[in-house]
Amino acid sequence: MSQSPKLLRRLLRAKDHMDGAPHEEWPIHRLAEVSAVSAAHFTREFKKAFGVPPHRYLLTRRIERATALLRDTNLPITEIAIQTGWSSLGTFGRIFRDITGGSPGELRARARSVPHVGVHMPECFMRNAHRPNLNIAVLEKRRIEASGKLELQSN
Repeated sequence: MSQSPKLLRRLLRAKDHMDGAPHEEWPIHRLAEVSAVSAAHFTREFKKAFGVPPHRYLLTRRIERATALLRDTNLPITEIAIQTGWSSLGTFGRIFRDITGGSPGELRARARSVPHVGVHMPECFMRNAHRPNLNIAVLEKRRIEASGKLELQSN
């Protein structure tokens, strides 16, 4: 059964809030309040509507913003972590590496070593091209990688 247009508008309202302020804390109860539904209903319906849970959606936005700041500014990595909603530099670095495959410093170095070919490309296309793939949870990704490493060690 598809979702009602009224519910989708409410879910989009919460999504817009996350897009507008990804650096803020967005616990499920706050997002549910924005959508005027219960927390459990919000979580289920958000995933149904957008394909990912709300936390993973927010994580994607934070990593996208951090990547853009690393690529386009000279801000210190600590400042970028704070501006994108991380309270711990260690957590930011670990999750950033898990999602992108490299540390924030490595991404910055790579971005600066390659001339900007897509300077005239619209920002929405650039974001889509560099959007992190969070179809599986970060912790699940770590488990899969760990089991792969264990299998390699036993061979």
